[in-house]
Amino acid sequence: MISYPKVVLKKDKEHSIKRFHPWVFSGAVARVDEGLEEGDLVSVYSNEDDFLALGHIAIGSIVVRILSFEPVEINKEFWVERLKSACDVRREIGLLGIENNNVCRLVHGEGDILPGLIVDYYAGTAVIQAHSVGMYLHRGDIAEALQEVLGDDLIAVYDKSEGTLPFKSGIEPTNEYLLGETKDFTAIENGLKFKVDWLEGQKTGFFIDQRENRSLLERYSKGRSVLNMFCYTGGFSFYAMRGGANLVHSVDSSARAIEVTNENVELNFPGDKRHEAFATDAFKFLDDSDQKYDLIVLDPPAFAKHKKVLANALKGYKRLNLKGFQAIKKGGIMFTFSCSQAVSKEEFRKAVFIAAANAGRRVRILHQLNQPADHPVNIFHPEGDYLKGLVLYVE
Repeated sequence: MISYPKVVLKKDKEHSIKRFHPWVFSGAVARVDEGLEEGDLVSVYSNEDDFLALGHIAIGSIVVRILSFEPVEINKEFWVERLKSACDVRREIGLLGIENNNVCRLVHGEGDILPGLIVDYYAGTAVIQAHSVGMYLHRGDIAEALQEVLGDDLIAVYDKSEGTLPFKSGIEPTNEYLLGETKDFTAIENGLKFKVDWLEGQKTGFFIDQRENRSLLERYSKGRSVLNMFCYTGGFSFYAMRGGANLVHSVDSSARAIEVTNENVELNFPGDKRHEAFATDAFKFLDDSDQKYDLIVLDPPAFAKHKKVLANALKGYKRLNLKGFQAIKKGGIMFTFSCSQAVSKEEFRKAVFIAAANAGRRVRILHQLNQPADHPVNIFHPEGDYLKGLVLYVE
């Protein structure tokens, strides 16, 4: 067996690991071998000296993110096998290698047994984000493994970890191409074209996790006036236009996002006058506008990234949804979301319920939404179930 430095757990603290949970918390650790640096590979042992797992050590409440529950060597073959498994799942569910869709999430952290790693695929370019130092240190191996697994389907690998590594790590990463390069930033999702700005945009350049929810909105858009709040680069907007909306307003605080939104609309509907975009604060827009809409999308950024700010986040969701209920016509449809992992489905639903009551609107839930299949949830890691959405009929 390959010998890695040890992390030894306290007595009776191995039970979650034996249930295949991929994190070791600081409170469970009895001792750690000397000389370790963040990102090093370690073996996790019970207090009785039984091997439990291999993973990356980290600073913070999560001390180890587990890569394997078997005593294997973490080498090129490991990365190829694990990435091939992730890509095979995407092929099986029809999201990789099909004609009218060249966008999907290839690796979703714990959901693909690669905690700390995100890989999104856009028309031949794999954009990777390391959320742990361990994954960042292996970025070269990961890029080479992606090349082996994807072959001719891969043009370039871009590392966009500059904003995702823990601030305590002491590493100062630079976003850069690891393999190849491309000047083609246009991708296709369900037959619709859009620009992806992985160089300067949020996350990896687009919010792939709303693909199926955008398709659902398209079905409700015919003949409606649509307001897309926090539109980013306009995903819901151009789906609404293809669905036959009479009018679409896109709102985002980022002028650059609005610029790309207009480019995306023009890519798909050149010269179409149904769309107008506004670079302004979402709450200000709703406060200043007297217009009522038939369909409203509320898809804000995460209001709570950790439990410490949960109370304020829930107030934010109540306030935002109250504004939405006040701006929607009788018989309107509202798509409302939370991508905050710290907010449970029950807490989010209660916040929307309170907003509806305060607005004096009768509301029916038509759909309860979540993340798509290329953002899988590890059954042993329920924390990965982060995206929550409701489609509401508002009387």
